Amino acid sequence: MVLNFDHPFRCLGIALAPVVLAACQSTTYLMPTPEALASGERDPFSERPAEFRTNEIDIPYATNRIGFGPADQRVYLTLFDQDLRLGFARMKLGGDAVDWDELARQSRTAERTVPIPLALESADELAEVGTDPVAGLSPQAKAFFAGINESLADSPDKDLTIYVHGANSNFYRANAHAAQYRHFTGRNSVVVAFAWPSAESLLRYAVDVNNAGRTVPVFARFLELVAAHTDAEHIDILAYSAGAQVVSPALAALRDRYPDEGKVSARQRLRLGEVYFAAPDIDIKGFIGEIANYVDLAEHLTVAINPNDSVLAMAANHHGVARAGRPDPEELTAEETRWIKEGSRDLSIDLIWITSDEIPGLGRGSHNFWYSHPWVSTDVLVQLLFNARPEERGLAVFDEEGTARVWYFPPDYPQRVQDAIDRLKIRAHYDAERKPHAGVE
Repeated sequence: MVLNFDHPFRCLGIALAPVVLAACQSTTYLMPTPEALASGERDPFSERPAEFRTNEIDIPYATNRIGFGPADQRVYLTLFDQDLRLGFARMKLGGDAVDWDELARQSRTAERTVPIPLALESADELAEVGTDPVAGLSPQAKAFFAGINESLADSPDKDLTIYVHGANSNFYRANAHAAQYRHFTGRNSVVVAFAWPSAESLLRYAVDVNNAGRTVPVFARFLELVAAHTDAEHIDILAYSAGAQVVSPALAALRDRYPDEGKVSARQRLRLGEVYFAAPDIDIKGFIGEIANYVDLAEHLTVAINPNDSVLAMAANHHGVARAGRPDPEELTAEETRWIKEGSRDLSIDLIWITSDEIPGLGRGSHNFWYSHPWVSTDVLVQLLFNARPEERGLAVFDEEGTARVWYFPPDYPQRVQDAIDRLKIRAHYDAERKPHAGVE
């Protein structure tokens, strides 16, 4: 069953037991093996020390959900405020019946023979950070960021990825998706889950929209803290679906807050690298206006679009306007259309076309393609691990004059991406300006 925390005492009777962290929530299973690893020839775990070869993954998390229970076994409600709670969630992959060797085997095959459930064993809340801009960080909050810095120091990938989930989600699922992303980087990347207060039900989508909007200043504040208190070379953001309603307005607000005055620019201050919007559930017209404001704030922006996305079709009916992940050109003004065309060519914006016509095995109305389809998940991994552009990752381009530049998956993508990874590993190894990205091996 799905845990609904509308009432703070629901499930309270078992809240102190670790099993509650998973028992009241539907189980998430490890996503299909990304295409780059599916043949078994690449081993992303081979160069990591023995302590990383474990079924458990610790995920740093930030949330504005209100929690209850012991600090080391926190359970988080749908109720929320403007404060940040910071901690570490321990996720277990595979349960007691699957040891590390079996997990590693199942993570390197296209035909998985054993289901790999993800369980939330504990949520250890270290600190709560209020809204007072003058108040300094508590020792507990400093310990949280110190823990992230320790993980960065131990990781070949020195960038930090923040995962922001979509609607109809919960605290457990947010950390589960962050954990499986970290797992398939070979435990080489540090991933933080930002768990905003989704109401965890498709029937309460309007509540999610409201909660996402009220979370915008909280997420903006969290980005500032991450930039100020971590050693990440770049801060990458992976925003899924309605997560765009949190991320995009927050970036626009930060751009307004830091107008590039003085010696330190907003880009230098925030160190944003790749910002990836997967199936963004956000008003297309408002999204264009926001991106136009902050496009120079990050190194690159990516928008992954399925024009047949069935979930975003329903969202468009709810809002009365097309969503950015399923745009309707007829709703755009001539100026907005012109900006998209020029932005895809002249600015650091990549449009990725995700359709069942080009990608074998993809459901026509797929919404969760970024993790459910092996080709797309591979492309996300390669982009964030190597900071690679579409042409460097094996994608093809539709580049007809007078239209937007759009990237897509060619029929020979599996071989193209294997060749691309080999080239990118060589480039990373010899690039004097960047340290190596170990990523997919």
